Formats: sequence, C-alpha cells, structure tokens
Amino acid sequence: MIYNTVKTTLRQSVMLAGFRSSPAFVAAFGVLLITVIGLFTAPYIGMADNGDFFRNIYSNGLYFSQPDYDSQYFGYFVKQFGIYQYYNENGATLASSQSLFISLAIGLNKLLFSSTVFDIRFQAAIYTLLYAAAVYLLVEAITCRMTRKQGMLCALLAIFVFGDTGYTAYFNSFYSESIVLIMMLYVFAAWLLLYRKRYNDYFLLALFVISGLLLTTSKQQNAPVGIILAGLGIMLFWVRKDRIFRVMTVISLVLLFAAGIGTYLNISKEFVNINQYHAMTRGVLKDSANPETSLKSFGINEQYAILKNNIYYEQYGTVDVNSPILEQDFYSKYGFVSILKYYLANPDQFSSILDVAAQSAFSIKPAAMGNYEQSAGKEFRAQSHFFALYSLLKGILAPKTFGFILLWMALVTGLYMPSFIKALKARDSRGMQRMALIVASMAVGLSGIMVSIIGAGDADISKHEFLFTLSFDLVSVLGLSGVIGRRVSGSSEPAAGMSANMPKVQKGVSI
Repeated sequence: MIYNTVKTTLRQSVMLAGFRSSPAFVAAFGVLLITVIGLFTAPYIGMADNGDFFRNIYSNGLYFSQPDYDSQYFGYFVKQFGIYQYYNENGATLASSQSLFISLAIGLNKLLFSSTVFDIRFQAAIYTLLYAAAVYLLVEAITCRMTRKQGMLCALLAIFVFGDTGYTAYFNSFYSESIVLIMMLYVFAAWLLLYRKRYNDYFLLALFVISGLLLTTSKQQNAPVGIILAGLGIMLFWVRKDRIFRVMTVISLVLLFAAGIGTYLNISKEFVNINQYHAMTRGVLKDSANPETSLKSFGINEQYAILKNNIYYEQYGTVDVNSPILEQDFYSKYGFVSILKYYLANPDQFSSILDVAAQSAFSIKPAAMGNYEQSAGKEFRAQSHFFALYSLLKGILAPKTFGFILLWMALVTGLYMPSFIKALKARDSRGMQRMALIVASMAVGLSGIMVSIIGAGDADISKHEFLFTLSFDLVSVLGLSGVIGRRVSGSSEPAAGMSANMPKVQKGVSI
C-alpha cells in the first residue's frame, strides 16, 4: 500500500516536473539565467554611448550626471544617470515607443532605488522579463507539435541564438534595438502561434498588433515595417470566419499601416539632413568612379564632389552641414526616391553598395562600442565574450555578399513552398500563415538593409542593419527547427491538441 502510494506520488512529481520543464520553459529560463548573469552580475555588460543617447534621455527626464561622460563615448558602458528634479525644458527630439519603457523604468527606479539617480539596470530588468516571455512564446510555437526530445533540441538552439549577449547587451543601453529585438520576437511568435492554432486567436491578434505598433514606432528607420506587416498581414483576415475577428483584423492592419506612415512623416528635419548627407557622401559618392558625373545627374553643383566620404559629425568639416546654402543647393536636390532611381540606373554601383551592406548584415553587436564600465579595468572599447559564441561564429562564417542573402531567401522560400501550395489548394487559410510570416520577416529584414544604404549610405551601418540580422535568425531558427523535427516537407499537420510533452507524434508532418 505504502509502495503504491510512493510510486504514484513519484509519477505525479515526474509529470509535474515534465510540464514545468517543457521546451518553451527551458528556453525561456535558459535565456533569463544567462541574461541575468551577464547584465546584473559584475563585471556588468552593457553598451557604450555612440552619441545617440541624448535623443532618448533628455526628453524623458534624465541627464548625463558623470563629469567625464564625454571621454567615455564609444569606450565604456555607463549605468547611472541623473534624474531631473525640477522643470525639464528639453523637448522630444524624436517620437519613439521606447519612451514608454524608459518612463516605466524611471518610475520603478524611484520606487525601489532613488529619486535622483537612475540605474539603467531597472530598464534592463523590464526588458529581460519581456524578452524571456517572448522567447517562451516563440519556442512554444515552434515545438508545440514535436516530441519532447526534438523540442528540447530546439530549446537549446533558441538559447544558443537568442541568449547571446550580442543581443541582450542592448538592454543596458538607450539604443532602440532593445525594443526592436523584443517586439520582433513577439510579432513572429504571435503569428506563428496563430498558424499553429495555439492559444486564443483574439489574444494572439492583439499581441501581434500591439507588438507591431511598438516595433514600427520604436525608431524612424522602422517606418516600412508597419506597412509590410499591414500588407502581408491581410492573410490573417481569412484565419477565422467570425465577423468580429475579421473586423478586428482590418482595424489592426489599418493601425499598423497608419503607424508606418506616421513614423515616416514624423521624422524631424535634423535627422532628415543627417541621413540625407550620409546617403550622398557615404553612399552615392562613396563608390562612384566619377563623383562629379553622379552629382550632375541630381542637378547638384559638381564642386560638392569634395564631400565624398565625409561624415556629418566631423568637428572640422569641409562645409557647414547646417548652412542655408547647403539646404538650397544640396539637400533640396535629392531624396530617398531619387537615390533609389540612381542606383537602379547604375546597377554596378548598386551591387557594390549592397555587398558593402552584406558585410555588416550579420553583425549582431557593433564592434565600435565597448561593453564594460570604466571601473571594470578593461581597455577602451573592450568587448565582452561571455555567451557570445553564436554572434562570433555568425560574424566570421556568414558569407559577406548580397548574393548569399538572395540565395538564403530562395532556399527558405523553396523549402516552405510545397506546404503553402498544398494549403492554398485545400483553401486552408490558417495553413497559409507560415509562408506569409516568413515572407513578411524576410521583407522586414530587407527593408532594414535598403533603408540603411539608400537612406544613409554606410554610416553606422552595422547597427542600422540590426533588423535584418534579427529577421535572419528568426527565420533560420524556424527552418533549423523544422530539420530537427524532420518535418519541413509539405505533409499534413498533426492534430492541434498534441503537445511537446507527448511521447509520440505523427512522422513526416509539416511544421
């Protein structure tokens, strides 16, 4: 009797432990643990300021409190800032959803730490929790119909890729890449869960649109993201026949489209000039064999060829970048569309700059910024290698040509096309969602490259292409997980009720 009771208790304990250690939980907990060790234990890992932090901190009630802060640009991570105590005369230099999270972190900081000193680790803590939840949903979407062994392998893959401190170091900074990382994972996971018919469709639709809005409005470069998600997200309209779901889907897509347009229109004149300047000096003119001829095609005085390779922020520049003369004779002569037309008319030069972009397209962590505090005793711009094997290997091994990117896109599309065609023939709208998600993710990634090179040349390009490297990782992890599950083929889906904890699964089915 006692033996049977003990045996039953042990069995229940094992089952409970199995539930708690599902692949999604293991992945989320692994990423959480690694991030906590890296960002919240000495020596603390973060990102040095490249001069962009002022855009986000002054308008949110913070200021640089260290007297030697300027000497730490690019080299050292700074974790504490001052909190304005009285009237803050600084207006917002840009509108960003990032301000919501900074304000939340400041409120938490005042409640638990100080009303005069802001510790950026409060912001990192918020990001870390949101990120762990996003990883959980992503891995749950990927593994919910796998065997436990397959699911655990996918969980380890997710930890290896998304636990990399090349990604999470952004949490200890004021770069908007933190929001891009987290919200892109939520968008991807929500759409994939809708495809899986996992959880409540209305909840997932809400998660998709809220994350998409925060992603689109996180930085001005992401304006095309809302338009892309709205365009390809129209596939979600047919997921359910409920009138209310379809109405909510249309409203969601309109909001995403409006957010994209609004983000673009809200770009301040200052940033327009900065990007325009680099688009010409570090883009069109940089690889032009005849800069004078290139300028002439835009109707610009050929003497401006002297600006080739110039940087907007140069202390002793060739010209005054804010002068009325430059505004009249230079900036007013070209824009995003005219530069795109120029590149299309000059395919060799376009191919060249695309390859330049590809050289930085797989860099998760920019080499220009250090990761340690000055007090850690590391050299200027020293980079952390703690749990950064994936970002290191990716930067070394990934082919640095745009041709590889096109080949990768063709391969991924080809792998998933059979299941999409089968779903299309069967009029299975939910079954079509995976291909829509993959195409949208690749389009979002490409927009990161195109906006970078056409809108700002090669200036700070590795950070500008963060959206591509993230999209590449999400789609690649999905594809590799399919290989692990041996279910990349176009065979039918298993029953929706099967979970990662079930010992058996139908073989040869599509994920």
